[in-house]
Amino acid sequence: MWIQFVLIAAVIAIGAVFMRRTGADSHLAIRRLLYGAFVLVAIVSILFPQWLTWVANLVGVGRGTDLLLYALVLMFLVFVYTQSRRNAAQQRRLTLLARKLALLQAEAEKPGDAHAAPGADTPDDGSTDR
Repeated sequence: MWIQFVLIAAVIAIGAVFMRRTGADSHLAIRRLLYGAFVLVAIVSILFPQWLTWVANLVGVGRGTDLLLYALVLMFLVFVYTQSRRNAAQQRRLTLLARKLALLQAEAEKPGDAHAAPGADTPDDGSTDR
């Protein structure tokens, strides 16, 4: 019985952390609704584990634990997909930033440019050969 209280407290704490405003969320309302629904379903599943088995039987799965496992696998796949898309977008932004930086450095190092850094045309090893 005490494990239910510990699990419910953990689910509420994690749900609260996920629902707090970060400022970078573009779909904050949808995320909050989904997290809220998750917290509610998790609490009901903790309080009434037979409910999960009933839902599993309703959709054609033998046990509630199997249904939970299937749901977790699906959520993991969604997480991997969204992370890969986020990573690809970040790589594109990093590539654009590197290109802009390279162009700015090339612009600043033009011969006869007043903004060029002193000694920018000479190699670091002391040789004058390029």
